[in-house]
Amino acid sequence: MSHGSSPPTSGRRPRGTLLTLLALAALAPAALAGCVGDGDRDGRGGAAHGSGSGKGSGTGSGEPDGGPASSASSPPRMNPSGSPDNNKDNRGSLKGKVIVIDPGHNPHNREHPSEIARLVDIGTKKKECDTTGTATNSGYPEASFTLDVARRARALLEERGAKVEFTQDGDRRYGPCVDERARIGNRAGADAVVSVHADGAGAGQRGFHVIAPASVRGGAADTSAIVGPSRELAEAVIDRFTAATRTEPANYLGGGTGLTIRDDLGGLNLSTVPKVFIECGNMRDSKDAARLTDPKWRARAAQGIAEGITDFLRG
Repeated sequence: MSHGSSPPTSGRRPRGTLLTLLALAALAPAALAGCVGDGDRDGRGGAAHGSGSGKGSGTGSGEPDGGPASSASSPPRMNPSGSPDNNKDNRGSLKGKVIVIDPGHNPHNREHPSEIARLVDIGTKKKECDTTGTATNSGYPEASFTLDVARRARALLEERGAKVEFTQDGDRRYGPCVDERARIGNRAGADAVVSVHADGAGAGQRGFHVIAPASVRGGAADTSAIVGPSRELAEAVIDRFTAATRTEPANYLGGGTGLTIRDDLGGLNLSTVPKVFIECGNMRDSKDAARLTDPKWRARAAQGIAEGITDFLRG
């Protein structure tokens, strides 16, 4: 290669030039081996990957914004299952954050009809303590679905350093009532609360939607301080849930945005911390039910919820 000088005119190369060429020749195999090694590790024959934006789809694989690309010579971090850990940019990123997950309903509610029928004050009116929830046509109950997704989301968030609390973990006789569910998040000083549900609409009505609180003031209800941040949380969950599950927003409400605003839910009305509900799909529609009963899809649903919460809390 040229170094910007003319070649010598005689047939003999000067001693200095010859020594330089010999040195370069000695280095060439090592340099070439290094290039081949990077291509082999990458699996594509090109430069080693790992310089993503940190906001990619899936589990957020790639380097965080502003971080260096991972070295091709370093072995990938492995998780306990023995597979590559693609969440290392999120590891510890939620340290100090408190998240409350509210698994909708309770598997034992059916055994306590009179208790859950008790009316409680939600600020603007009185409403039933809780309900049994819905189920698929084949009998898979919403209360089982919500616990499964919530537990999966909890594991993901705890891996990132968050403190995660539940309103119930199948360990209560019934409930808790909707007003107590709100109080649990409030007392925890939660940075975010997500209530996990599945809808019971008619057949043909498909897709998910996220419910954010309306501006409500009445009795013990005052959502004025949380309307804005709850809307931001809702939008983050919508974006990530769509990407993780490849599920379309509901075709029967929300105008295709996946977002609805309500003023009749005690869990939202009585909250003093950012909170949303997510209806992950319609259990009474056969196509949605096929997803909701699939453990692999539920894992993706939990991933979408966890990623949405993470995006919201990291700003």
